[in-house]
Amino acid sequence: GEPGPPRALRVGGLTVDPLRRHAELDGDALDLTRREFDLLAYLAGRPGVVVPRKELLAEVWQQSYGDDQTIDVHLSWLRRKLGETAARPRYLRTVRGVGVKLEAPPAAVEHA
Repeated sequence: GEPGPPRALRVGGLTVDPLRRHAELDGDALDLTRREFDLLAYLAGRPGVVVPRKELLAEVWQQSYGDDQTIDVHLSWLRRKLGETAARPRYLRTVRGVGVKLEAPPAAVEHA
């Protein structure tokens, strides 16, 4: 059969609904630009997989070439909206020289 419409994707406390073009973090709606949403949805569809920048340019920007700085700028804006920085990632992890991946943050460790 034909694949149905994309379903909401959940990665930790992050929910991305490609059909409704809606994203939430811990139940709060994220105010994302079109490109930020497309980038987040693409990564959320591949949780834990390192996606090369070249693939992001081709799939999200629909370009076969481009500047990595474009991706870095959009990732920094997206990180800010997710309440993280490159130095203190929560969901977006850069794999130096390879690409970026979206993964759930490790569970908080509780000490008794």
